[in-house]
Amino acid sequence: MTSVTWLFIFVAMYWAYCIFWGIKGAMQAKTASDYFIAGRSIPIWVFVLAATATSFSGWTFMGHPGLVYTSGFQYAYASFYAITIPFTGVLFLKRQWILGKRFGFVTPGEMFAEYYRSDAMRILTVVVALIFSVPYLGVQLRASGFLFNVLTDGWMAVNLGMWMLSIVVIIYVASGGLRAVAYVDTMQCLLLAGGILAIGLITLHFVGGFGALTQGMANMAEIDKVRTPNGYSHYIAIPGVIQFVSAGGKAVGGAWTGVMCLTYMWALMGIQSAPAFSMWSFANKNPRPFAPQQVWASSAGIGFILIIFTAIQGFGAHMIGADAAMLEAGYAKDILNIGGDIMKLPGKQGMVVPALINLLKDSAPWFVGLLAVCALAAMQSTGAAYMSTAGGMLTRDLYKRFLNPNASHKTQKLFGRIGVVIIVLAALFVATHATDALVLLGGLAVAFGFQMWPALIGVCWWPWLTRRGVTVGLVLGLIAVVCTEKIGVSWFGITAWGRWPLTMHSAAWGIYFNFGAAILISAFAQDKEATEHRMKYHNFLREHASLPASKQGLKPVAWIVTLVWFFFGVGPGAVIGNTIFGNPNDPTTWAIAGMPSIWVWHIIWWALGVGMMWFLAYKMEMSTMPETEITALVDDIGDVKVARMDVDAP
Repeated sequence: MTSVTWLFIFVAMYWAYCIFWGIKGAMQAKTASDYFIAGRSIPIWVFVLAATATSFSGWTFMGHPGLVYTSGFQYAYASFYAITIPFTGVLFLKRQWILGKRFGFVTPGEMFAEYYRSDAMRILTVVVALIFSVPYLGVQLRASGFLFNVLTDGWMAVNLGMWMLSIVVIIYVASGGLRAVAYVDTMQCLLLAGGILAIGLITLHFVGGFGALTQGMANMAEIDKVRTPNGYSHYIAIPGVIQFVSAGGKAVGGAWTGVMCLTYMWALMGIQSAPAFSMWSFANKNPRPFAPQQVWASSAGIGFILIIFTAIQGFGAHMIGADAAMLEAGYAKDILNIGGDIMKLPGKQGMVVPALINLLKDSAPWFVGLLAVCALAAMQSTGAAYMSTAGGMLTRDLYKRFLNPNASHKTQKLFGRIGVVIIVLAALFVATHATDALVLLGGLAVAFGFQMWPALIGVCWWPWLTRRGVTVGLVLGLIAVVCTEKIGVSWFGITAWGRWPLTMHSAAWGIYFNFGAAILISAFAQDKEATEHRMKYHNFLREHASLPASKQGLKPVAWIVTLVWFFFGVGPGAVIGNTIFGNPNDPTTWAIAGMPSIWVWHIIWWALGVGMMWFLAYKMEMSTMPETEITALVDDIGDVKVARMDVDAP
């Protein structure tokens, strides 16, 4: 059988699995809570795998190796998002779970509205959720259509593949709610991780082994025409701490300066601070799965795979026929057989992973079909979760709050399903009719998610942040993100600066305005009665989530460990990694397994990052079980009261 036949066989099996869980989830969804947050009963192993799949989308599978191909190890610092994404979870998930369990919150909009006594925060949360979900989902759907198009040799049009995937996703997400999403995500996590690992090993085989790979890196550095200010190849060195770039200009030696790497990590931290992850926290029986997901599944497991195997994919493609310059110099074998430079093909660097999958088209066509399903699962994993949670927020925070406060469970489930369909149709419309805008809008998603940090810090840690400060800060942060992203620069005709001024990601510019306004306004607008209201929540958190007295002395250690890791691991201090283990221009000095210094630095700080996450999650008890039992204030956890809840109730 051909690879196309195997592709459809495996896709049919995978979609059958998805629809099975959609039907089963629908049968188990008796109440609104069952449908929107799986009845707060997601098992440990399901959350560990599902939350990991939700954190790492099809971009990790398809786009990440492509940018390693074009920008080398300076971009590969992005692999550290395997640590920085769950770092957000360490800070917020346990405390949100405690509040959700106690007060019966189903959506983050309900939590923010009750805590800040503000329907404006409720509405802003829904806005962030929608802006995150629609373009993010559109990117994933279009990428799946593109993958089908490539792997079927153009037989299946991009839009046809995109619509086929959308129909299946709508069926199981709308039917089964978050429970169906969670159980499907468990399989998707295994397929995502296994697929990246397998493609990396396949690439390494065709390159000729690890020694040939590192020699190929040396050859790439030798002929590379793009040089950093220090004269190093842009593939194996960061181009400095920061660069001042005029509007329309380009950074010398690549955009990924130390500051850019750090602020890009901040942006990706927005994935677990986005409203969808608040609902994931509410959906658990208890916080027990948080620590293993954050430390072992994400930081250690996915981190190792990204640091090693996406680097092999991105660099290996240069050595087996994707790079015309390497072929011309006699440093590459034309194994990919793509007819020249991959950057001249329609998909450019997005073609790297499909081309690597197609290496087995003749020798193992069944494996091509299986790897295609791995890619499909990666693309679907994040989108499904955001569809489900955004549908829940539309229902609970808009329809139920403002239009039908007494909506029954049946009515809420119906409108939740309608919300899922609306979100998918909106994503499909953008993906089909505004492909250029899709990429621009997609750039806003994670940066918008990161703007929820001050609101979450207020709820979970700092009671002195006020409603007005957080609300105004969030609005200013969202505006700043738009004005420093490509979409704002082009739409508003901004000429004073370009995208990502000073090589800082738009998420950073947003958070500067956001946090600055939140802190300043809160400092000058304290209200005694409002503070007392917020303190009721914080007193409860202190009772159930505080660090024991015996460990209070570890707080300064935790601060130091965290700040040092962010500065040297993924921030300005990472420039040390360019040269500390060898001269980038002299491969004979690459003493550690023949690897360039920057790759060794990646591996060391990845291992230290796993240690940091273990220290915070377990030792500092930021993601462990509370010592005391949390008693819910409401018996019907599927129906939060519309009126303000009595926080002092027994």
